[in-house]
Parts: sequence; C-alpha cells; structure tokens
Amino acid sequence: MTTHNTEAASGVQANARQGSAEIDINSYNDRIVRYFVLATILWGVVGMLVGVIIALQLPFRGANLGQYLTFGRLRPLHTNAVIFAFAGNAIFAAIYYSTQRLVKARMFSDAMSLFHFWGWQAIIVSAALTLPLGITTSKEYAELEWPIDIAIAVVWIVFGANFFLTLKNRREKHMYVALWFYIATIITVAVLHVGNSLALPVSLTKSYPIYAGVQDAFIQWWYGHNAVAFFLTTPFLGLMYYFLPKAAERPVFSYRLSIIHFWSLVFIYIWAGPHHLNYTALPEWATTLGMTFSVMLWMPSWGGMINGLFTLRGAWHKLRDSVVLKMYVIGITFYGMSTFEGPMLSVKSVNALSHYTDWTIGHVHAGALGWNGFMTFGMIYWLVPKLWRTELWSQKLATTHFWIGTIGMLLYVFSMYTSGITQGLMWRAFDETGRLAYPDFIETVVQIIPMYWVRMVGGTLYLTGTLLLAFNVMKTIAKAPKDLPDPAFALPSSAYSA
Repeated sequence: MTTHNTEAASGVQANARQGSAEIDINSYNDRIVRYFVLATILWGVVGMLVGVIIALQLPFRGANLGQYLTFGRLRPLHTNAVIFAFAGNAIFAAIYYSTQRLVKARMFSDAMSLFHFWGWQAIIVSAALTLPLGITTSKEYAELEWPIDIAIAVVWIVFGANFFLTLKNRREKHMYVALWFYIATIITVAVLHVGNSLALPVSLTKSYPIYAGVQDAFIQWWYGHNAVAFFLTTPFLGLMYYFLPKAAERPVFSYRLSIIHFWSLVFIYIWAGPHHLNYTALPEWATTLGMTFSVMLWMPSWGGMINGLFTLRGAWHKLRDSVVLKMYVIGITFYGMSTFEGPMLSVKSVNALSHYTDWTIGHVHAGALGWNGFMTFGMIYWLVPKLWRTELWSQKLATTHFWIGTIGMLLYVFSMYTSGITQGLMWRAFDETGRLAYPDFIETVVQIIPMYWVRMVGGTLYLTGTLLLAFNVMKTIAKAPKDLPDPAFALPSSAYSA
C-alpha cells in the first residue's frame, strides 16, 4: 500500500515515536471524493433538465425539436444520465470517502482512482453523444453499444481492483456492514453488465445480442431489475449505514439487523427480475417465481428502513436544524414506500391493472427521486463542508431546496399514480354489451394529459432544488481555503494489517 506524509500531505510515509510506541502517519485521498461530488452535481442538473424537457414533450408535441431531440431519443439519455451519471458518481463519492475511513487506509492507487473518475466521465459523454443519434441496443438501462460496454467493463474492473486491494491493505480488522453492501454492488454489477451485454458486433455502432426472443427478454430483465437492486439500492444502503449515523451522531440502531438485512436482501433480490415480464411469452413458472421472490423482498427491505429510521432514536429533535437529517428521513421513508409498492406491483392481480401504465413511472420515480435523490443530497450537504473545510454557504438555501424538492417529488409521483390508474381502468372497462368502453386509444390520452402537465411542474420544482444545491455548493467552494491537503490520520505501526 502506498503511504503518505500527513504533515505535508506529500504522499511519503512518516514514522514517529511517542514514548516507546511507533506510529505511522498517513493521509486519505479526498481530492478524488471532491471530483466525484462535483460530477454528481453537474450530471444531476443535466439529467434532470433532460427529464423536464421530455416531460414537456408528451403533453406538448411542439417541444420535440427535430429527429435528434425527440422524446424517443432523449428518454434513454435521461435515464442513463440520472442512473449512471448522477447516482453513479454519488455512489463513487460515498464509497471512496467512507471506505478509506472504515478501513483506516488510503485508496490503494491514486492513479487507479483518477482513471476510474475520468473513464466514467468519458463513458457518460459518449452516451450523451450516441443516444440522441439513435445509436442504441434498445435494451432498457443497457442501451449503449458494444464499444462503450467494453469501456464500462474496463473502468469497473479498475474500480473494483482498487477497492479490493484497499481492503487487502486495511488497518481495521472488522469490516463494517457498509463495506459488505459495496462488495455486493461491485461484484454483482460486473456480472450483470457482462452477462446482459454479450453481443455480436456487425459494425462500430451496431451489434446484436447473443440471446434471442424470450431468452433475450429474460436476461434483459434479470439485468434490468438487478441494476435497480445493485446499482440503486445496495450502494445507497451502504451510504445510509455510514452517513446516517455520522449525521445523527448515534450508532446504527441494530448492527445484527443490518447483517440480516444484507444477506437476505442480496439473496432474494437477484431472483425477482421476471416480474417485469408478467403477461408476456415468458413461461408462467418463471413469472410466478419472480413474483414470489419480489413479495419476499418486503421483509429485508423494511428491516433496512426500520433500522435506518430507528437510528434516529433520541435524535429526532435534530431534524429541526439539520437539513442533512431531513433529507435522510425523506430518503429512507421513500425507500420503504418504494420497496412496499414494488412487490405489490409484482403480484399478478395488481399487475394486471398497472402493467404498461404510468403507475410504473410513478413507482420508479418515487424510488429515484425520493430514495436515491434525497440520500445523495443529504450526503452532499454533509460532505461538502468537510471536503472543502468551510461552513456551508447557506443553510437556509439548503432548507429551501429540501421543501421545493419534496413538493416537486410529491406532485410528480401522485400525478403519475392518478394517470396510471386512470389508464388501467379505462383500458379494461367494458360497456353493457361486453365491448370495450373506450376503444379509441386517444380517449385515454386526452384524460391523462392534465396529469402530464402536473408532472412537468413537479419535475421542474425538483430540478430547481438541484440548481439551488449547485449554487450553494459553488458559493461554499468560493469561500473555501485555497490549499486543501489530504487529511491526516495516525495509527500504531503494530495495528492490524490484513
């Protein structure tokens, strides 16, 4: 492991003697964390701006500007930007910051950390260029073509190697539960990405999957659902288990429950994907299996939510003054809501109403905006003063962000619930003669357009909150010290080394 001089943060190990005990003085690499935090904010603004644009395009066709800026081209850009750019950079910021402190060691290689950062940003830019051009595999959350898929695999492997070599060199024997959630994320995402992206290239910009027909759909939703599980859930649970106790200044409610939460979640989640294919050509046994495991997910998911909220026991009064805790409470609450709603929607009798409707859109955004978004915002508001060694420029502005974001999210989610249930009921309504009561599809469209306008307003409010965050962070950085050496830590030279 590379060691670093903490007194000057120059990266050279310093040994000192205090009485008869020799101590090693090292430093954490916080510069890479600052990079990922700034990238999170940048791509969050971009991804949510594209989201507002496509929200406008559905009720107002005039917003579809040319073939490259239509809903069909921008929608995959929006999902990739929010999931892999915004949430992805947030995950990396959380992992790089917390891992170093949990293992009492600097990341194994600064060069690998930088390669990971710039490689990931290059992948995001390539997605932003290719998707509006229509260069796509058309697979949900896996639209990028094979050269970019290879780049993702390479960058992810470098990230994983850096992480596991850091664990190998850890100076703390015990591995806190957050690290186990990170491990599950790194291993499973690699398997999912490679497995679903296997394809036969026919040109630089076109390939065909090695799977065909229903097998392709089966593999795709094994990937798609578990991309939600192991990219948007497990790393954010690791984030929760580290940053929430820090912000609350309380230990996690039940460490035993966190271990049960981890092992049950990672075992059950991986089998739930077939519920996306209810009422399709997929065999009945496969969809039933997916539904069964989805319902079983209620237990570990709510165990995690309870563990998170109960960590605030004795600290609820802090919510009055802490925007970080406000964000975390909303985030964890929406985690519980989304992980109740998801299994419910997988039940076939409910799915018969919700399938192919905007109810699913509302569900996805309750998780993305509520759970992923607010947990990210809370982490950023907690991290920025520590990373730039100054107070947040405006707590009042951060609180304004909280309320605008919450109102916007609720408008978005409940408008889509209303729209989705309206669609489901109208599509299966019959008149007294047994014929469809609304045979013309346009009748349903006319009914839900007002809800699309409400959604756009809600999305605009959420974007406005994110812009307030960006402005607040920019002003905070402007008053930060110019010199930001990596923070030092000291350990006895006899400390545990794995």
